[in-house]
Amino acid sequence: MSKVVIASDHAGFALKDALLERVRALGHDVEDMGPFSYNADDDYPDFMTPVAKRVASSPDTIGIIIGGSGQGEAMVANRVPGARACVFYGPMQVTSSLDIEGDHSEDGYDIARLPRLHNDANILSLGARFLSEDQANEAVRIFLETPFSGTERHSRRLAKF
Repeated sequence: MSKVVIASDHAGFALKDALLERVRALGHDVEDMGPFSYNADDDYPDFMTPVAKRVASSPDTIGIIIGGSGQGEAMVANRVPGARACVFYGPMQVTSSLDIEGDHSEDGYDIARLPRLHNDANILSLGARFLSEDQANEAVRIFLETPFSGTERHSRRLAKF
């Protein structure tokens, strides 16, 4: 299994603590990169940037970052060359018009699955204010279990980042 580094800000602090045990239970080596206590005045870049740098410098490492919406956290992470963060803030209703090369599923978690499959995403950014713990657990499980497809088309696009 891969190494997983995880961090949050104050808005994601409780969810981070819950996810630490879940990711360990899935058999991954997990490193908590903070915060280690709740601080309503913390700033998410202080925690997201170190995760993104670690992931970008360690190809076998996956990052999980957690904030209120996950959006700002992903923006910070994506400023680090080699970091590819995607945002998950809840399952979506899949419609028949959303047939993405046959790669979609009916479970609503394609937002966690397709960035790994098509873009080799290496950081999952979670929006704690929009997720139940069960939804976050499922998104993390799917993200960690989904490999990059490695197809020529997706590899070619990834090389242009």
